[in-house]
Amino acid sequence: MAEPPIDHCELLCLDLPHAERIRAVLPSLPEAEPLAAAARALSDPNRLTIASALLEGDELCVCDMAWVVGQSQNLVSHHLRQLKIAGLVTSRRQARMVMYQLTDRGKALTEAVFGHDGRRASEVRHV
Repeated sequence: MAEPPIDHCELLCLDLPHAERIRAVLPSLPEAEPLAAAARALSDPNRLTIASALLEGDELCVCDMAWVVGQSQNLVSHHLRQLKIAGLVTSRRQARMVMYQLTDRGKALTEAVFGHDGRRASEVRHV
C-alpha cells in the first residue's frame, strides 16, 4: 500500500534559540513587498535584458537601448517605466533625451540573477 505524501513533520525537532535568531532577522510582510516587487520586475525577459544592457552600458537613452536589445522604443519605454516604478532604474533629462541608469538595488539584483560574484552578464555567458 502506498504511503500518503509527507507534507508536514510529525516531530518537533526545533532548535528554539536558532529558530528565534532566524525569525528575528526576517523581513516583515510590509518590508518584503517592495523586495518582491523588485524581483518581479526582473522576472520579465524583456526587462531582464534591458537591465543587463544597463549593467553593461551604465547609462543609455531609450533609442539606443531599443537598438541594443532589438525591441521597439515604445516597448523599451514601457519596460523602463516598470523598472523605474520598482526602484531599479533612475532617469535624468539630458537636453531632449532621457538617460536611464540602474540604481544600486537594480545593479545588485541584476548581478544576483547572473551570478553572485558581480560579473557582468557577458562574462557569465562565457563561463
